[in-house]
Amino acid sequence: MTGSGRALRTTLLYTIAGLAVASPNRGAARAETEPASRLLFGTLEAGPSTFLTGGAKLALDRIDRQGFVGLATLGAGTRREGTSRRDTATGAAVFGYQWFRDWGVIAAYAGVEGSLTALTAGSVTRLDPIRVGARLQGEIWARPGEATLLTATAILDTSRTAAWGRLSWGWRVEPCSGWGAYLGPELALYVDRTGYRKWNLGLHATDFTLGRFSLRSSVGLQFEPQGQPAPYVSLTAWTPW
Repeated sequence: MTGSGRALRTTLLYTIAGLAVASPNRGAARAETEPASRLLFGTLEAGPSTFLTGGAKLALDRIDRQGFVGLATLGAGTRREGTSRRDTATGAAVFGYQWFRDWGVIAAYAGVEGSLTALTAGSVTRLDPIRVGARLQGEIWARPGEATLLTATAILDTSRTAAWGRLSWGWRVEPCSGWGAYLGPELALYVDRTGYRKWNLGLHATDFTLGRFSLRSSVGLQFEPQGQPAPYVSLTAWTPW
């Protein structure tokens, strides 16, 4: 394998938490001196519906190697449903395996997720019982060409009977020396047992850094059957720890 191929593989492995392509140098140096590698991450999506997620990834060996990995996340969000508002809190823990090839990384996880929801209509709030179910998650991060990036993520959760998926494509752009990102379109879909669903169609910038943090951002339009298309923005940050 060429040097650029090894760098790509290490980079993609740092992002398989389902977020983006991370910077390999800082994490690789840390992984060289520690028996286990950790990655902290957080995501905020704001629009007609808003959701905040934070968590950690732990590799039993090193995060830049093929092997077993675990993810733990906590999240909270809110959305409008007609004249009502639904607030949700979630927590999940999954365990899986990541395979890497010269062209990228594949990961598959399985575990448990719990959720707690509250529906507010006027001055009345109804708190639903805590629901616990299974969570399945799969991810592909691939580089079809020297300057292109393809990502696909799918999550199924039985605690909310929900499904979420995202597909993105990007081209490497380096407007100045030492700084660059993959830019391109993204498409995401979410549905759950309440009948709620949304589509996100937008543009993303993946793999740019700010200090010790690697970042992914996107902007676009969110489509819901209950309302008119509205703008959304999302930001993801992650760092080895």
